[in-house]
Amino acid sequence: MKRYGDLVAEALARVKEIMPWDLSRRLSAGNRPLLLDVREPAEFDTLRIPGSINVPRGVLEQSCEWDYDETVPELAAGREREIVIICRSGKRSALATDVMLKMGFANVVSLSTGVRGWNDFEQPLENGAASRVDADTADELLAPHLRPEQYKPKT
Repeated sequence: MKRYGDLVAEALARVKEIMPWDLSRRLSAGNRPLLLDVREPAEFDTLRIPGSINVPRGVLEQSCEWDYDETVPELAAGREREIVIICRSGKRSALATDVMLKMGFANVVSLSTGVRGWNDFEQPLENGAASRVDADTADELLAPHLRPEQYKPKT
């Protein structure tokens, strides 16, 4: 039986990742890839990289195709476009990148370390109102918030 970590490791063996500083340099140089955040809408509304769009992983495949309720024209028409996929830590983005490669997207990469790494590199983040969020506040928002029942039982 494969676990989440196994699936992520397999995806990472097939996908290309870039680091936050690589993305920052690209953006500073005027290179504007499509920034695709695959986190859930509530996560995206709380904190995001400016200029990114949100397509949750759960609807990603439909969003990449024409004629579906979830179709995102930028994706459906963008199989050759440069796309950087973003999540909180780089795991969901690795899985999403793997799926998009299988769907024929030619120039798609995962942001290693995700929004957390972007914040650690002290790059700008904003909330749903497009207001800047400082790094300390972002750290709090990006910290895991596990409930007691979510921890592995002690044996």
